[in-house]
Amino acid sequence: MTIDTTLSASVIICVYTEKRWGDILDAVASVQQQSTPPREIIIVVDHNPPMLERVRAEIPGVVAVENSETQGLSGARNSGVAVAQGELIAFLDDDATAEPDWLERLSHCCEDPAVMGAGGTVEPEWLSKQPRWFPEEFYWVLGCTYQKRPEKPVVVRNPFGGCTCYKKELFAAVGGFTTGIGRVGTKPMGGEETELCIRGHQHWPERIFLYDPHARIHHRIPAVRATWKYFRSRCYAEGLSKATIAGLVGTKDGLSSERSYIISSLVGGVLRGLRDTLFQRDVTGLQRAAAIVAGFATTVAGYLVGTITLRFSRKVVASAAQVNPLQPLITHDQQHASHKEGNLTR
Repeated sequence: MTIDTTLSASVIICVYTEKRWGDILDAVASVQQQSTPPREIIIVVDHNPPMLERVRAEIPGVVAVENSETQGLSGARNSGVAVAQGELIAFLDDDATAEPDWLERLSHCCEDPAVMGAGGTVEPEWLSKQPRWFPEEFYWVLGCTYQKRPEKPVVVRNPFGGCTCYKKELFAAVGGFTTGIGRVGTKPMGGEETELCIRGHQHWPERIFLYDPHARIHHRIPAVRATWKYFRSRCYAEGLSKATIAGLVGTKDGLSSERSYIISSLVGGVLRGLRDTLFQRDVTGLQRAAAIVAGFATTVAGYLVGTITLRFSRKVVASAAQVNPLQPLITHDQQHASHKEGNLTR
């Protein structure tokens, strides 16, 4: 199927370590083989000058730039947006490969004036044996799709950041990704795309984001991410990130999708695990149910710690402002406003 689109797209791949060099080459090759060719492929190198030089020397046909903002995925993405020439800005993870019609499908979704952006399905590509205890309801721990796949595009609060396409006007209207939320190196934080999309909804309440289940990428999952240690640390980090997001955009908007996820996915996952154990004599069903409960509890713990820390830091800021009112401290809102005005012109 060929879909004509009048919107040009820039594809951004953010990289930070040469340990993924082979993955990066595969990611670039998958974009170069798209049925709808991108206007440009932009590789943003996150504070690694030798790697930047290697990209420029060994990967022809791409635009290679350095992250000119704070180290981390949010700053790297903003640096890519700043130089992008396309009307659409698509992001692909550096350890993923896209199906040939990935960009075509996402671009087609964005042709609708009411759509701010669209994302696709992230399928895990296990580099080691998939743990049978790992519940699909927690595939978000791996950066992969955990929802049931609909037959056609549906409205979502936000798509996955490493498999998504936004209209460039979104960044002009609400600013870029907020630093301090997303991943920095191997630190398993996240949620920067969630916070961006919520700001988009707040700015344009009548506009939407779509999820096209047929726009697929394959995300490599190394053995280290198939461990209980990583599962636990990623859940806790997600809780911290959710607390930060709720502090920036409000609890109601920041946790709207999470409430339905708990009811529809987690409860159902526990019941399915228990059913498999009781009726099919599958002991891993009990393990999956236990992992869901433990993962949820760990995420909640991270959220509570993050919320308490945020409230304490705000009290410290308020106290400092009272002590020296002639030198007011910059608030989160002021910081974001400044970022919004300047991030696209750096």
